[in-house]
This record gives sequence, structure tokens and C-alpha cells, in this order.
Amino acid sequence: MSVRKLKPITPGQRFRVVNGFDAVTTDKPEKSLLAPNKRSGGRNSQGRMTMRYRGGGHKRKYRIIDFKRDKDGVPATVATIEYDPNRTAFIALVNYQDGEKRYVIAQNGLQVGQNIVSGDKVAPEIGNTMTLANIPLGTIISCIELHPGQGAVMARSAGAFAQLMARDGKYATVKLPSGETRMVLVSCRATIGAISNSDHQLLVSGKAGRSRWLGRRPRTRPVVMNPVDHPMGGGEGKSSGGHPRSRNGIPAKGYRTRSKSKASNKYIIERRKK
Repeated sequence: MSVRKLKPITPGQRFRVVNGFDAVTTDKPEKSLLAPNKRSGGRNSQGRMTMRYRGGGHKRKYRIIDFKRDKDGVPATVATIEYDPNRTAFIALVNYQDGEKRYVIAQNGLQVGQNIVSGDKVAPEIGNTMTLANIPLGTIISCIELHPGQGAVMARSAGAFAQLMARDGKYATVKLPSGETRMVLVSCRATIGAISNSDHQLLVSGKAGRSRWLGRRPRTRPVVMNPVDHPMGGGEGKSSGGHPRSRNGIPAKGYRTRSKSKASNKYIIERRKK
């Protein structure tokens, strides 16, 4: 993984930091695993804008990712490591021995030609998927299920990883990327290793137009709005705007919005850091 700082031959490139794409091996996706990806531009079924600051952007095809990793006992060879425009992590095209092809989220250090496999009686090596009951304690994991058979929902973005801390009965204790420590059923699956493209956080877009390419429209700062539009609006000149809060009055910066009566609270051992 590496990043490159470009020479400032244009104003937009003066501060730009781009991905080196050292790990990526091809720029041609597997056609059989592509699907249409229609975007709403923030409009609902009536055509009315319900989410602000969305719209435009480059066309994308969705890559069908195997989050379940349920093809047990069949080894697969990593054919390519690819860029995916729909997520921050890189993805890997794997060829199973029975001829099937699938995309999986690529772990850091996954190499072309490497064999990966899922199941309970496999070695805890990078890229292999197994249940939390069979993963050694202290192992760095990612792509974690929350319910058995659901497919990976936690620790899926670039550079993310969790750590298996303990096991007690039918629950395992996992420390998540947010700092939260929670209990997960030991029958849930996880993949060994951290997610690829860990340098994603170092990238600098360099210009506003790059946000437009990603489908993000210009955002109006609340302080410059009128009082009718936002709680932080109004005032003469450059007034501070009061306490930071959302458009519907919920305070920002540290205010906790999680429901105290949420059913899954009993599985959380330690809340995420403020």
C-alpha cells in the first residue's frame, strides 16, 4: 500500500494525494459479476428531494460481493485484486476449484495466486473464513457477521479490523473498529486479517470537482442560513451560530443518540469512545 503526492502542475493538483494502487492487478472487472446500480439522486418515489446534497456523479456498475463465504471446504485461488468504485476497500476475484467465480473483500496482504478457503476445519490464515468458535483468541479479524448466515456486516471498510478478545459459552467478545466491545454468537463467521487499502484515510481529493464526480453536491454551511432554515442560522455578519446541532435540533459533537431501551444493548460490554 502506498500513496503518491502529485506535482502541482494545476491548482487542483497542488495538495492532491492519490492512491498508488500497488495492490491492484487489473482494471477490467469480471462481467458475469456486474449488476446495474441505479442511483436516486436523493429523491423519493414521488420525485421529491428527501436527502440534500446528493446527485450527479459518474456512472457505476455494482460488483456482486460474496459476503457470506458459505462455499465450505472448496479452495479458491485469488485471480486478481481490483478497485471497486462502490466501496473504499479493494476486492479480490477468486476462482473456486469447481469453476465458480466470486468477488470477496480483499484482506491486507492477500496476493494473486494465493489459496483461500472457508469452513470450520481450515487454518487461521489471511483471507480464510471461519466461525468465531474456531478462531484463536487475539486474532485480527474483519468482515464479521452479526447473525449466523447473515453475511458480513461489521469491519468491511478500508483498513478496518476487529480483534477477538474472549469466548464464554455461546458468545465471543469482539473489540470493534469504533472501540466498542460487544458479544457476538460464536456461530457467526469472520475472515482472518485486516481489510485492504489501509492508506485510504491519507488521500486528499484536491478540488471540489472530485466530490461532484462521486455524486456529492455542494453543501451549504448552517451558519450562513436564515433562522427559518436551521437552528444555527441568522445573526448579523459572521455570528457564531450557537451550539452545533443538526437541522432538527439534535446536538452534535458528543451527544449520544442511541436508545436506552434498544434490545441489543445487553450485548454491548463497553461503548465506543466519545
